[in-house]
Amino acid sequence: MQSTAHAFKANVRAALADQPLQQALGMARTGFQQKRADAAARLPEFEALRDAAKALKDHVLGHLDLYLEAFEQRVVEQGGKVHWARDAAEARAILIDLCQAAGARTVTKSKSMVTEEIGLNEALETAGIRPIETDLGEHIIQLAGQRPSHILAPAIHMTKERISALFAEHHGRPPVTQAPELLAEARAFLRQRYFEADIGITGANFLVAETGSIVLVTNEGNAELTQGLPKVHVVLAGIEKLVPTLEDAFVLLRVLARSATGQEFSAYTTVLTGPKRPADLDGPGELHVVLLDNGRAGMLGTEFQDMLRCIRCGACMNHCPVYLATGGHAYGSVYPGPMGAVLTPGLVGIEEAQHLPNASTFCGRCEQVCPVRIPLPKMMRHWREEQFRRQLTPPTARYGLKLWAFAARRPALYHLGAKVTSRLLGWLGGRRGRFASLPLAGGWTGSRDLPAPEGQSFQALWAARQGRGR
Repeated sequence: MQSTAHAFKANVRAALADQPLQQALGMARTGFQQKRADAAARLPEFEALRDAAKALKDHVLGHLDLYLEAFEQRVVEQGGKVHWARDAAEARAILIDLCQAAGARTVTKSKSMVTEEIGLNEALETAGIRPIETDLGEHIIQLAGQRPSHILAPAIHMTKERISALFAEHHGRPPVTQAPELLAEARAFLRQRYFEADIGITGANFLVAETGSIVLVTNEGNAELTQGLPKVHVVLAGIEKLVPTLEDAFVLLRVLARSATGQEFSAYTTVLTGPKRPADLDGPGELHVVLLDNGRAGMLGTEFQDMLRCIRCGACMNHCPVYLATGGHAYGSVYPGPMGAVLTPGLVGIEEAQHLPNASTFCGRCEQVCPVRIPLPKMMRHWREEQFRRQLTPPTARYGLKLWAFAARRPALYHLGAKVTSRLLGWLGGRRGRFASLPLAGGWTGSRDLPAPEGQSFQALWAARQGRGR
């Protein structure tokens, strides 16, 4: 699917007016945050684990070339094969070639954001290969012809009524409305597809350089059926997924589920090493690992390198007031929320995604809850600076910032201007005490009233509180 990040403002207006979406997001607001807080509180060493996870990822990024070479060597020693993809087009071509070499007509897929990143499903369909999403949320949005709204819960924006209608339309069965019935119907529909698939495609949560292993984490068990039943298993992963050892992988696993869903551990954590051996009773006969760059190497050594620490837990969007008001589709890209506001401009260009770094209140909640302490607000500021440098921001915003900077460097002038403006707005606000509309404040008053000042500037109120009148 093509990016619509350039239409973020229009997407937001549509999302705010979408009552079923707002209903679904309302339920999301009440779950993830409290579960993460409870899970962290139950683990005394949680903050120390976050520090260890951050240091581990920083170490890997500082020696990424060595760990990539070591991982490739171990995979080959175990009987697998590694393919290198510089960009999305190369990754699609490699995957299609592997499918065609195996004579595949149908492939099963477990949830993988990187396959969404490269537009794999559309490419497979164009090549005459049918992709079957096996994760429940991904299955739902595949039927709806949509992209994920959340990297953890792809169908978080869907109501039960909408899902029931989709299942009735595509499964050819009478509609059911209760969650257990919907789950049973999806399971019955997908069960036979696992056995029909010629190739299974998964992502990877972590790649272990020490052993050449792939670590997969799910709550549904679909990844196990996806990789274990077909004759060929293909793993697609970004180059930043490397960890040195299995022990290191488990450091990250201890913060991953707690940050994502509030679980101690996900229901299924699978470590795969190589294809089926002669003594094995099951498993794929071939293992292929496709390592994707797609702009990641270019982030190394830049102000955006910290973004490569991301372990795709979704905690930043679960706590982001902007994401929880608009949902993921408003961002117009595969990666929504604060992490998407940083990552997407690097993948599709700041010209296309210039609105996303501005989709933040800078409340800092995303950084507070990130299990690997990514400074997301800082990096969004870097993108805003880049916008300003390239003159992508509107002229009114650029000149307004220059005017503010002129006054801010002259404290006496700044205080005088704040004092006069506060009194003027306080007088204009009158008895009502707020503004339904105000020039240059449409971004605020378009959806809420703007409180009128009480006739004093913030500096004056602060000075009075400190007991030293100005």
